[in-house]
Amino acid sequence: MTTAPAGPRPGVLPGLTPYLRLLTATQFAFNTGFYAVLPYLAVHLGDGLGMAGWLVGLVLGLRTFSQQGLFVVGGALTDRYGPRPVVLAGCVLRIAGFCWLAGAGSTVTVIGAVLLIGFAAALFSPAVESETARAAVAHESATGTPRAQVLAVFSAAGQAGAFLGPLLGSLLLLLGGGFRTACLAGAVVFVGVLAGHARLMPRRPRRVRTAGEGAAAFRHVFTDGPFLVLCLVFSTYLVSYNQLYLALPEEIERATGSQGALGWLFALSSLLVVVAQLPLSRWSARRLAPRTAVTAGLAVVSAGFAAVPLAPDGPAGLLPAASLVVLLTLGQMLLVPAVRGLVPDLVDDARLGLATGALSSVSGLAVLGGSAATGTLLDTPGPVLWAVLAAVPLTGAALALTLAGGRRATAAVADVTD
Repeated sequence: MTTAPAGPRPGVLPGLTPYLRLLTATQFAFNTGFYAVLPYLAVHLGDGLGMAGWLVGLVLGLRTFSQQGLFVVGGALTDRYGPRPVVLAGCVLRIAGFCWLAGAGSTVTVIGAVLLIGFAAALFSPAVESETARAAVAHESATGTPRAQVLAVFSAAGQAGAFLGPLLGSLLLLLGGGFRTACLAGAVVFVGVLAGHARLMPRRPRRVRTAGEGAAAFRHVFTDGPFLVLCLVFSTYLVSYNQLYLALPEEIERATGSQGALGWLFALSSLLVVVAQLPLSRWSARRLAPRTAVTAGLAVVSAGFAAVPLAPDGPAGLLPAASLVVLLTLGQMLLVPAVRGLVPDLVDDARLGLATGALSSVSGLAVLGGSAATGTLLDTPGPVLWAVLAAVPLTGAALALTLAGGRRATAAVADVTD
């Protein structure tokens, strides 16, 4: 355990800068449009298009890989050209992808639309996330507020969008609009995001690079041992989180005979983050070292999977699924701001976009294999599936124990306490 350096009064979060407010609002809008569609994709592929379970798992994995796996591209472009053009290009591609998915009726067209949607986020998210991390470090130096608290505001805003998005999708489905209408509604949201950023996001001069600098940056990031350990740790979390879209719908179907409660459980997860993220992050920033927060978060995620076969069926048929959602969400709230806060300590500022993208790209590769494997395991006896899923984040927790605080962590504390 560590104690945070002297700074603002406990429980008080100084006002964010206008740029941090823009980035936080961006995350809210992005997730609103995204989660109006994503929770219902597996059902649409399986029931609407008649895809086999393994193929549904593969398509979901391809979506995550084209997003998380290609974050490194968006991060490198952000370092090279600045965040504004990368964010705007991502918005345009996301609009096109949702419109394409709305009319896709074959496996090939669905995969094409899903890949485009994922790549759009691969451009958009690293730019926004790396800028938020950079601004959070500056805010920490200026105010003494731990960067994890600032990043928790960003996470809470994203989850507020993830809370509203499934409700928007459920409302459209209840009104008879169908999956196509949900896709088009998501596209409309991204039209608004595009317009807002075209107007409000500041321009940044293009960096002038020397010959070979880009290749050197890739070599530096992908041969940095501590950073690669952090990537592997985060991979175990993302593989686990992806089960909300694969194993969780199957569990709800088994327990209740339908997936009607899926949107409400997603809403529960997001509501927990909206309500509890900031208080939990204030507590963990004062009480826990980042490595401890990451380790504890992954252990809680593992407990969520282990609890599923132990929870009773019968009248409380949704209790296993609800316990998984609650524990996975609590683990997420502990570990995600801590992981994001560690990245600026492990890499140079000029490579922050690339490193932010690499963190998700390595995780995306893990999810690609993990989703296909889980799709195959869905037909195995329940205890076997949940034991395997519980082992994944537990392995990540063990790896997290080897993490250091970061090369510039001591200096950052000194800057705050001076």
